[in-house]
Amino acid sequence: MASRETEASKHQSAPQRKLNIMGKGDTSETIPATPTYRSVMEEYGYEVGKVIGHGSYGTVYEAYYTKQKVLVAVKIISKKKASDDYLNKFLPREIQVMKVLRHKYLINFYQAIETTSRVYIILELAQGGDVLEWIQRYGACSETLAGKWFSQMALGIAYLHSKGIVHRDLKLENLLLDKRENVKISDFGFAKMVPSSQPVRSSSSYRQMSCLSHLSQTYCGSFAYACPEILLGLPYNPFLSDTWSMGVILYTLVVARLPFDDTNLKKLLRETQKEVTIPANLNISQECKNLILQLLRPANKRATILDVLKDPWMLKFQPEQPVNELKLLEAMYQSVSAPNRHQSLDITT
Repeated sequence: MASRETEASKHQSAPQRKLNIMGKGDTSETIPATPTYRSVMEEYGYEVGKVIGHGSYGTVYEAYYTKQKVLVAVKIISKKKASDDYLNKFLPREIQVMKVLRHKYLINFYQAIETTSRVYIILELAQGGDVLEWIQRYGACSETLAGKWFSQMALGIAYLHSKGIVHRDLKLENLLLDKRENVKISDFGFAKMVPSSQPVRSSSSYRQMSCLSHLSQTYCGSFAYACPEILLGLPYNPFLSDTWSMGVILYTLVVARLPFDDTNLKKLLRETQKEVTIPANLNISQECKNLILQLLRPANKRATILDVLKDPWMLKFQPEQPVNELKLLEAMYQSVSAPNRHQSLDITT
């Protein structure tokens, strides 16, 4: 399969007991704090501060936007280090997707600036770190906290899916936290607007419904969060790959380790094709266990985001009812039978 691996898939995890779930990137790729790029940022009104993250092709900095007197995050991507595939396909797609997104549980996009040597992406700053760091520090979440974070993530994903957009790289370190410890979904490098297979019909609900017949074939994300279809190299339904990743996240929130051992690919393949085992000694409600099992299932039986929004455990913690998303998602799934959710001849990357 032709694909771009994420930095996380390049740097495979340490044993699960340490919860080293994903690498944070290759620090050798860090962009030096040269006067050149600082002068570019200053020209646009940004005072660049400390490094807050590393990526495959660049670095994320905290910055102060002098015109509005707010802190932001600046993702600086080196064109010299980035692959042509990333620069010509994935980066433009990431910016295109982020420009149309506005939701309280998604990191907001503010601006993109391009020079001959770099691309600067200005984003909302989440000052509370990420959920992976939280679990590494404190261990398993209480079910109440897990419910809060999972339901916020689910509302963000429902918003995306209702627009025909898939994330395809959901993992704990892509769930950032604001200063009130609310989830902000980040990193849309693999996100895409799923094309409709029936462009002749103009109604938005029909376009969204028909996009469910789309299959992807690009390997996206990280082994530990990837659904069995992706691991087997099969074309996959990207909406259902997102909900599988949500199942991995929910399991890890309440257990404090990954559900599947990603240190050995053959073992990982075997494990993901069997029913996941939830430790019996942990105080996890049956409703929570049921949702995990509904998410970590074969594609033809796997819960959709609409199923998640209506799940009894989810409803306990849902901060608000997403009326618009429910309406759009119900229209999308109304005439799509469960066995056909992952079957299609419309295959793209």
